[in-house]
Amino acid sequence: MTFSAGPTGLGTRSTRVQTRAGEQPVRPIPGIYYHQVAEPEPALVAEVDRRVKEWAVHEVDLYPPEWEDEFDAFGTGRSVCLGYPAAAGLEHLDAAAKLLVAENAVDDCYCEDHGGSPHGLGSRLLMAHSALERPYSVAPYEQQWQDRLQSEPPCRAYQSAMEAFDRLTADQIRNREIHDLARLHLGYLAEAAWSIDGAVPTVAEYLMIRQYNSFRPCLTIVDAVGGYVLPADLHDHPQLQRVFALAALATTLVNDLYSYTKELRSPRPHVNLPVAIRHHEGLSVEAAYFKAIEIHNDVMHRFEAEAAAAAAELPGPLTARFLRDVAAWVDGNHWWHATNTKRYTLPDFLPSE
Repeated sequence: MTFSAGPTGLGTRSTRVQTRAGEQPVRPIPGIYYHQVAEPEPALVAEVDRRVKEWAVHEVDLYPPEWEDEFDAFGTGRSVCLGYPAAAGLEHLDAAAKLLVAENAVDDCYCEDHGGSPHGLGSRLLMAHSALERPYSVAPYEQQWQDRLQSEPPCRAYQSAMEAFDRLTADQIRNREIHDLARLHLGYLAEAAWSIDGAVPTVAEYLMIRQYNSFRPCLTIVDAVGGYVLPADLHDHPQLQRVFALAALATTLVNDLYSYTKELRSPRPHVNLPVAIRHHEGLSVEAAYFKAIEIHNDVMHRFEAEAAAAAAELPGPLTARFLRDVAAWVDGNHWWHATNTKRYTLPDFLPSE
């Protein structure tokens, strides 16, 4: 197995959590706006986990045995089963799970504390993106690219996950997913630049970048996982694109709020919404966090209003189905965060249960 220098663990940001001083067990954040969801069938979750782990270990050789606990702690099967409750079948959930694992591998090993760095990130992300949208060259350079790609576990995972996704969906969905993964990579690069400069983005800048470095790649494939195709003229309609942008922002702010204490432990400073608010608006730690909750709630309300407007402006069964599936992913994403006791804790200044 060959790894780029430095990584210490796929999913190590999801290491099993022990509550520490200043923290309390994770649960739905008091005051956060959300919708309750049903728990997925445990047997289905277990089978998705089994399949994706078999793929990660034996097909793409993504991580060594000592990383197994961290991989398991993430809860990939539960994440995709919560996010895609109307999935067309096990193969569709499996494809979504592989994409999620590959995205996390790129983030962990190339961007974050466990082998990643803001320095040189552009080259690493360019290589990763080429696993999704291959470049064409001439001999011997094309073979040199292929050799390097195969030597990088996150790149192998990206390539294999996209191939599995390809087998289940239409070219137009594949192309939109690649586009949204490019958006994700753009967000990673912007955040790396802020880190190198030692800059804290303004709240307006932060809310902008969180529509790029976001869960949008998971949202944009809800039709593919559901076994249908939303036509391009509907998907690309400005009203639906507003819905996408707000859903991506809302779900990513959920991550900011639930990962807040975890990011405080990180050896490298993390910028999240509460940190940006505190830095630029001069609020206390507690007041900045509570304001971040309010901003999340405002985004959620706007998302729901824009989704209702899209349903009215673009009536039809496919649009209605797609909007339901996007909303289900938003709700499932929150519930996965709010109940992931192996990954998250909450700050102790929040009201206790």
